[in-house]
Amino acid sequence: MLFRYFLKRLVKIGTLTFIDSKGKAYIYSATATPKVTLRIHSKALEHRLCYSPMVSLGEGYMDGDLTVENGDIYDFLTFCAINLQKNDFSPVETVLNNMNALRLFFHDYNPIPKAQKNVVHHYDLSEDFYRLFLDKDMQYSCAYFRCLDDSLEVAQENKKRHLAAKLRLQPGQRVLDIGCGWGGLALMLAREFGVNVTGLTLSEEQHRVATERAKKDGLQDRVRFYLRDYRQEKDVYDRIVSVGMFEHVGIKHYSEFFNQVSNLLKDDGFAVLHSIGCSRGPSRPNPWLKKYIFPGGYCPALSETLEALEPENLYVTDIEILHHHYAETLREWRSRFLENQDKVRKIWGDRFFRMWNFYLSSCEVAFRKRGFMVFQIQMMKNPELAPLTRDYIGEGEQKKSNVYTLPPKRKPLKNQKLKKIVRTK
Repeated sequence: MLFRYFLKRLVKIGTLTFIDSKGKAYIYSATATPKVTLRIHSKALEHRLCYSPMVSLGEGYMDGDLTVENGDIYDFLTFCAINLQKNDFSPVETVLNNMNALRLFFHDYNPIPKAQKNVVHHYDLSEDFYRLFLDKDMQYSCAYFRCLDDSLEVAQENKKRHLAAKLRLQPGQRVLDIGCGWGGLALMLAREFGVNVTGLTLSEEQHRVATERAKKDGLQDRVRFYLRDYRQEKDVYDRIVSVGMFEHVGIKHYSEFFNQVSNLLKDDGFAVLHSIGCSRGPSRPNPWLKKYIFPGGYCPALSETLEALEPENLYVTDIEILHHHYAETLREWRSRFLENQDKVRKIWGDRFFRMWNFYLSSCEVAFRKRGFMVFQIQMMKNPELAPLTRDYIGEGEQKKSNVYTLPPKRKPLKNQKLKKIVRTK
């Protein structure tokens, strides 16, 4: 009854049909569309949804105890997000905000051993798995769409060039890539701008792939990858870039992160940080995502980031907010993931497939409807070196690549259908 009461309060737009574990249907309708049907197959899940809805929703979908009819899980999550925008659960929000303040006091202590364990949990899945839905360069961060016709490959190339332009690279400079992933950005910077790059990762799988790629490209003398935490780095660099890694630092370590960037950056150097963020201020981590996908992860607000950055002998010289780009990136990843669902199910199982489908779907909804975005911050030790205008970014991006042959247009998103769900006992 408590869960049905919540659903009744939730629906301000559209029509939701809820079918309980006994097969009884309840209809909550405010407008004719959108329509979605949620079916619960387990009495135990009905109880769990009352006291732990965010975790239980994802777990129920993973286990097959919760299914969506007249649509899929993405449609249901979008339905919820649209209605949450129209609701004011003020007493609940007050409690959650107080809990959030308590979390900020105790949470996110992230020493190196814990950081490495968290990275292994997510990034040490096999290279073959990530190749099922990423672009050919294996960029696992927000792409940069100049127009919605851009393919994922084009948009990821745009992202790398956008970052390179902000770094204002010169041949022979030393560049540090904190959180280098599978090495795509580091290799592109070395190949096209003549710089020497050091890439850091805590993932053994990413380190192996990146090292093999550098050797294959004949760049092993100018691009080196290390299994090393950013806090263990000792050299000094002309440029520092970090893409999609700051979300794993932990709130308690933000000052430590920027202090280390300052220590590793030459006095005339530039650094660029690319991170997921929350436009609405400090956020509450999604407990399902932290449990199953990104343990230790947190999407910072810009206010939290700047508060930690400003005292560390660093000057912010440019900030850019990307509001729509990650939603489009996730759209492409989810489409490719669904295209390859048979392979995923065969190798990793139905529950794993549903877990990742829930992850990609919920994240896309969060970027479309829940105020999440990406920010890029350029910082320097000497603000007198900051460019007078932002024209240099566009000019830097115009440098043509003689390496990549890119498809000119984006493929239309196919209406992928999920295979019949087999419930897990």
